[in-house]
Amino acid sequence: MGTDAGEDAGRWEQTSGEPGPSPTPREGSRLAVGVVSAGRVGAVLGAALAQAGHQVVAASAVSRASRARAEELLPGAAILPPDEVVRRADLALLAVPDDVLPGLVRGLAASDCLRPGQIVVHTCGAAGVGVLAPAAEHDVLPIALHPAMTITGRREDVARLTGACVGVTGPEPTTEDADAAWLVGEALVVEMGAEPVRVPEAVRPLYHAALAHGANHLVTLVREAADLLAGAGVEPAERVLAPLLSAALDNALRHGDRALTGPVVRGDAGTVAMHLRHLDDRAPAAAPLYRALARRTAERARDGGLVDPAAAADVVAALERHSP
Repeated sequence: MGTDAGEDAGRWEQTSGEPGPSPTPREGSRLAVGVVSAGRVGAVLGAALAQAGHQVVAASAVSRASRARAEELLPGAAILPPDEVVRRADLALLAVPDDVLPGLVRGLAASDCLRPGQIVVHTCGAAGVGVLAPAAEHDVLPIALHPAMTITGRREDVARLTGACVGVTGPEPTTEDADAAWLVGEALVVEMGAEPVRVPEAVRPLYHAALAHGANHLVTLVREAADLLAGAGVEPAERVLAPLLSAALDNALRHGDRALTGPVVRGDAGTVAMHLRHLDDRAPAAAPLYRALARRTAERARDGGLVDPAAAADVVAALERHSP
């Protein structure tokens, strides 16, 4: 999420507001949605819910960027403090950074803005519904929804949600209310055009680590490769890399480790050693990442029967010999 979401939510912790009338869905829509806050994820999911027929009635937005985002993606939504946003909502969407969420939930629970039957959804990837426990004491329906997609906060992200997967977590399925939370979460995802995937509470951190490792570190890896090419005078680096990396990603998703190619899976320790000599000389900051990934590649290739164990050992030995 963008840092502006944290700025918006950071103003709201253990505060209170005067109770108001319970909101009702507006004519022509099924749920009145309140977005806390209009960061990248909140604005996009709010727009997706509006596109599905719900009405975004209010949003919190403090920074200039979040206000502009709300104006573009959530037109007609009143810009209000978080407690007032939630008070007006049938569905409260808490789209704030992970570290901000617990304090926000405690503050909302202390403010009399929650009511029985209200749907409270958060979008943090690493947390399940346990973090919503203070709100759940008010008999709300707690749900965690996390889109497995990079979201930049632009209008095109709403279309990108179509066909994407969204991790859904509800309470432990031991009661009728718990079952209802899972079903409502899945229904909301389907309405947004995405595919719901059930993620049990206990594995949310591992689920989120997998997504962050894949998406965020992929960007780092691609940019490192592009910088190495540019440093060698090979331009345009992105044009050189695009077909290769697109094919590698497609093959990896389709064929798993059998998509591995290159000197490591061939057991070509001499080439690996040559790479490291030049990286240490020309791009020392990139060399540790190459070493770490080459070692893990050798392990996966060996364990998958793609390279002879002796050849894999030669590659690892070359990595160790040329470690600074």
